[in-house]
Amino acid sequence: MLSRTLAAEGYAVEASPDGGTALAAVERSAPDLLVLDVAMPGIDGLAVARRLRDKGLGLPILLLTARDAVPDRVAGLDAGADDYLVKPFAAEELVARVRALLRRGSEPDEVLAYGDLVFDVRKRSASRAGEDVGLSSREADLLELLLLNRRRIVSRELALERVWGGQAAASLNVVDQYVSYLRAKLGDPPLIETVRGTGFLLR
Repeated sequence: MLSRTLAAEGYAVEASPDGGTALAAVERSAPDLLVLDVAMPGIDGLAVARRLRDKGLGLPILLLTARDAVPDRVAGLDAGADDYLVKPFAAEELVARVRALLRRGSEPDEVLAYGDLVFDVRKRSASRAGEDVGLSSREADLLELLLLNRRRIVSRELALERVWGGQAAASLNVVDQYVSYLRAKLGDPPLIETVRGTGFLLR
């Protein structure tokens, strides 16, 4: 029913029958937004949200649940959800919340900053300690992704999906190569940390 409702609003929808399948689908191709039922077979919705956040995926998550007590709402938000909708709900409210979450994610700040690093989103340019950093378009896209997910791990798979368009366009090794380019251009002290076997983190 939800798939039909969202598809009728013009969204491309992929449905998963359980938590494990949902995790695999998101990691294979990160969507713009995830609508996640708490009570799913196998891995429940809270665990799915926590695992995605632990992997550094910053996509908006809307949790659906029949539990409306305050501790349940807190648990959902603490697991990494951006919004929380209690059943039963009107389809119009679900669609409105989806629109709001997507709108929030589509309006980035004009300037992203981390310490003495400043990135101009519109001009696709960066400076550190007041000194311009010359970036290629790929480097700018990768730096923006890291800044949008600062203090969260950005996996190689996510970087490949968002910056290069997926594994059909490039290999995972290219992410490491471009992180190396960024490190050299950003200088010392280093800002990008490699999280062994997972990805990269601004710290």
